[in-house]
Amino acid sequence: MTSRERVLASFEHKEPDRVPAWCGASPEFLKKAGNELGLDDEGLSLRFGDDFRRVYARYDGPEFTLPDGVVYRTPFGIERTGIGYGQPVGHPLADAALAGVHDYDWPDPEWMDVSEIRRDAEKHKGEFAILGGDWSPFWHDAIDLMGMENLYYKMYDEPEVVDAVLGHIVDYYAEISRRTFEAASDVIDIFFIGNDLGSRTGPLLGEELFRRFVLPHLERLIDLGHSYGIKVMLHCCGGFAPLIPSMIEVGLDGLHAIQPYCHGMNLQKLKAEFGGKIVFNGCIDSQSVLIEGDPDYVREKTREVIDIMKPGGGFVAGASHDYILEETPLENVLAMFDTIRDYGVY
Repeated sequence: MTSRERVLASFEHKEPDRVPAWCGASPEFLKKAGNELGLDDEGLSLRFGDDFRRVYARYDGPEFTLPDGVVYRTPFGIERTGIGYGQPVGHPLADAALAGVHDYDWPDPEWMDVSEIRRDAEKHKGEFAILGGDWSPFWHDAIDLMGMENLYYKMYDEPEVVDAVLGHIVDYYAEISRRTFEAASDVIDIFFIGNDLGSRTGPLLGEELFRRFVLPHLERLIDLGHSYGIKVMLHCCGGFAPLIPSMIEVGLDGLHAIQPYCHGMNLQKLKAEFGGKIVFNGCIDSQSVLIEGDPDYVREKTREVIDIMKPGGGFVAGASHDYILEETPLENVLAMFDTIRDYGVY
């Protein structure tokens, strides 16, 4: 089987030739691994056996300069400072009334150039499963714009304001993805989006609030992908098991990255309850196994995860975090991927 055939069989809950492999890694880890192995990013993907490739729209909007100390600026004008993508320096819609939300300087989807997406996907000649569409982290953007505690209060006190903020955010993301799919839906297999809705101890909001405020927007993006014949996979960190049934109800096809050390994310239980209804991607503990373990321990734990999640398809194996971090030993990552390849045969 090609990588693409292998992944699509798993998304149909059929057993392919072997368990597909997923590699999401930080630029810092890729640089380290590339230096040690003498490989570029594509060479690393091949060495790891990654069955996926990803294509992106490119920013072509107004130019801006980040002030000193600012590490990132979101599409919605939020400047962030700190480690990685940092934390927001302010919440411009924290006190906004409905009119202020509508009058906010929302970004233009045309700032994202989709003209090269088809070319980028066709480089892989149909061999790999292609991820496309905008990441669409609308939950995170609402927190940035309003402040997290304030957002929760407004869900009760001013729900129409929360609806308006989320509506404008998703309008932007949905239009970028619509334009992406118009340009290249026949060479994109999976619409990959990301919203972290769980913490280590459980969901960040209860099922009632999730269904009221978040699920309709998730459903909108799922319906968009499905209207172009594309599967939809959500990256979601943390312990969010109580939210999975509603995600399945609105047609979500896959979940990434499944952190087994978080509350409620027992792999045996997830597989038994939902394994025939949704794809699980990830599941191999990034912290206690990949970072803190040694290669023998990694191989042992990877085999344990495969034994649980492999039967019946619907499983993609990889690290339980979107990014393999720089501090992860390369020998552990190689042990994981080699075990997936060798032990994951059906």
